[in-house]
Amino acid sequence: MLEQIRHIREEFDRELRESVDPSALEALRIKFLARKGLIARLFEQLRTVAPDEKPAVGKALNELRAYAQSAYDEAIGRKKGRSTEVRVDLSLPGRPRPVGTRHPITQTIEDLKRIFARMGFGIAYGPDIEDDYHNFTALNFPPDHPARDMQDTFFISKNVLLRTHTSPVQIRVMKSQPPPVRVIIPGRVYRNEAVSARSHVIFHQIEALSIDRNVTFSELKGTLVSFVRQLYGSSVKYKFRPTFFPFTEPSADMYISCFICNQKGCPVCKYNGWLEILGSGMVHPNVLRHGGYDPRRYSGFAFGMGIERAALLRYGIDDIRLYFENDVRFLRQF
Repeated sequence: MLEQIRHIREEFDRELRESVDPSALEALRIKFLARKGLIARLFEQLRTVAPDEKPAVGKALNELRAYAQSAYDEAIGRKKGRSTEVRVDLSLPGRPRPVGTRHPITQTIEDLKRIFARMGFGIAYGPDIEDDYHNFTALNFPPDHPARDMQDTFFISKNVLLRTHTSPVQIRVMKSQPPPVRVIIPGRVYRNEAVSARSHVIFHQIEALSIDRNVTFSELKGTLVSFVRQLYGSSVKYKFRPTFFPFTEPSADMYISCFICNQKGCPVCKYNGWLEILGSGMVHPNVLRHGGYDPRRYSGFAFGMGIERAALLRYGIDDIRLYFENDVRFLRQF
C-alpha cells in the first residue's frame, strides 16, 4: 500500500509539470482529487489494510492528499497571474480608526489642574478606601456628627469606608512633609445618596490646601477670585456667605453670578441669580495638630468643589446621571 501511495505521488508530480493550461489542471484535479479520484480510492482501500499497518498507511494517505491539494492550488494561482501567498502593500495608507474625545469630567479636571498650576499649586493623590481617622476624626468631625451615619457613608467595616471627600489627603500630605504646603487634591468620592439629576453615589471633587506662616483669609479670597475669573471669565460676579465646616474656621461658601440667565432667575440658580460653587475656610487648629503642625506657628486655608457641578455649569448640562451612562451621543458633543 505504501508503494502504491509513492507511485501515485510520482504520477501526480509528473502530470502536474505537464499541465500547462487551465483545462489540463482541471483534468488533473478530477483524476487525483475528485470524490472518485485516485486518492479517494486509496482511502477506500484503507479498510483492507492490516490493523498494525493502518497508522502508517493512514498518515501517508493524509500527507499525500494535503500535498496534492496544496500543489494544485499553487498551480492554479500561478496560472491566474497571482500567488496564493498573502501579500501586504506597505505603501498603502493606514486605515483610519475612529478616535473618541475626552470625557467632560476629565476635560474639566485637566483645565482645573492647569489653572492651579499657574497659581503655584502642586498635585496630591490619596486612596479611595479610607479609615475613620483620616476621613473624620483627623478632620475634626465630632463622634456624633451626622456624616458618620450610614445614610451618608459607605462603610466597608466598622472603621474602614469609601472616602466621602478628598479632604483625608490633607492629613496625609501634612504628615508627609513640613510646611510650606500648597497642593490641589483631585479624586473620586462616594456618598450613600439617592441618585437623581443633581446627585449621585459617585462623583468627583477637587480641593486646595495652602499652609505656611501668616496665611490669611484675605489670601484665601484673593486665590478664589483669581480662580473663578480664570474658569468662568473676568466678568463673573461673586460673593461669600458664612457657613460651617468641621475642618475650617471661619468658613464660607462662594457664589458666582448665574451666567445662564444673567442673574434674571432660572431653574439652575433656583431663581435667585446666584450659583454656589465651592466651600472654603481657614484650616481648623485641630486639623493642623492632627497633621503634625503647630497652629501657633502655621496657618492655612482650604477650599473644595464638586467637579460635576463645575462641568454642569460650564457645559450647560442639566442631569448629572449623563456623566455615568456612557451614551456615545452625549460624549461626542465634547
